[in-house]
Amino acid sequence: MSERKYFGTDGIRGRVGEGAITPDFVLKLGWAAGRVLSKQGTKNVLIGKDTRISNYMLEAALEAGLAAAGLKANLMGPMPTPAVAYLTRTFRAEAGIVLSASHNPYYDNGIKFFSAQGTKLDDDLELAIEAELNKPLTCVDNASLGKAVRIEDAAGRYIEFCKSTVPHYMNLQGMKVVVDCANGATYDIAPAVFRELGAEVIAIGVKPNGTNINDKCGATDTQLLAETVLAEEADVGIALDGDGDRCIMVDHTGQVLDGDQLLFIIARDAMRQGRLKGGVVGTQMTNLGMELALGILGIPFARSKVGDRYVMEMLQEKGWFFGGEGSGHIICLDRTSTGDGIVAALQVLTASVHSELSLHELARGMEKFPQVLINIRFQEGSDPLSDEGVQQAVAEVEEKLGRTGRVLLRKSGTEPLVRVMVEGDNQELVQSSAEAIAEQVKLASE
Repeated sequence: MSERKYFGTDGIRGRVGEGAITPDFVLKLGWAAGRVLSKQGTKNVLIGKDTRISNYMLEAALEAGLAAAGLKANLMGPMPTPAVAYLTRTFRAEAGIVLSASHNPYYDNGIKFFSAQGTKLDDDLELAIEAELNKPLTCVDNASLGKAVRIEDAAGRYIEFCKSTVPHYMNLQGMKVVVDCANGATYDIAPAVFRELGAEVIAIGVKPNGTNINDKCGATDTQLLAETVLAEEADVGIALDGDGDRCIMVDHTGQVLDGDQLLFIIARDAMRQGRLKGGVVGTQMTNLGMELALGILGIPFARSKVGDRYVMEMLQEKGWFFGGEGSGHIICLDRTSTGDGIVAALQVLTASVHSELSLHELARGMEKFPQVLINIRFQEGSDPLSDEGVQQAVAEVEEKLGRTGRVLLRKSGTEPLVRVMVEGDNQELVQSSAEAIAEQVKLASE
């Protein structure tokens, strides 16, 4: 596969005003994407965004680039990433673009493309767009210029779609739910979904100002959610990230449930309801406790590389429905085409309704193993993973842990970091083992 300069595993990312996230680059990207997509017969493109302040500027640049290539931009305003994926299919637009840096701070941004099927663009199309970026920008003639229109009913359509992913008899009356929208793209949509299904909703993180997205709220920081659940004596708390593709939940005791635990609950309910196809895909970082709990139920489990793109690829290869990561990115392919925080939360609540058990009780089916992650910076050009001292330290730890633990060392895909992960059933042993390996990695990196 050709080398990529801009596209990563999750679209194009960066700090606003630097590299690929500048107005002139985004304008050129819109033009390049328009040139490539128009060859596929595409004339309509949907554009959604999260609530970070830079999106006003970048949306205008992207719209101008698409118009220069002769494509029509359908603007939806603030809209969750999974909503853009769904609406791209609904409007037969054949391409959707999201301006968002997901769970990152407001000063970062990103650009993600979806195909007509609501999935990420094929590698060949991304490479073709990168190739067009190397060419001089030329505008179509005046009569062929694209234009922009605003879609007014996008939010309502997506709300109805989310509600359609649960059984028609699903009713949340009598349930008090706290929803933390991270001051992001779900701020208006998520509370409406749960209210319309009958829940009493307490909404927090719903006052975006352009710079407070993911700031001490949402799926990346659940302290406010846990405190609110306890203060309001709520049944459950739901935390979404800035673009709505991740979900973390809190039970009525304030205990936080991560993506691994939620995925286990969803898969177990799917098995009991007869809609589980095959098994479950996690990643190299998925907690060992989930793998063991699924094994007890007889549910197959497979690990992909870290990243939702790789989870999706393995699901498609195996023909399975359910996969995800501990970060809360959960994919339910029997319901939607991409990771969706609202849809994932609804599947967990459906499991609660089916079983007549609280979230706290549902979580007891999986014992989460202690897991320690240490990041060690290394010098570019060096390879600490091949160092004999590091390999010896890993071998010694693996022998101590036996079958009830595991070690994972991997390089970050975006920074010169080695991530040392140790997992097992003994917290003290896991901690000391991770520190011992990390020390060897430091020595090998000097």
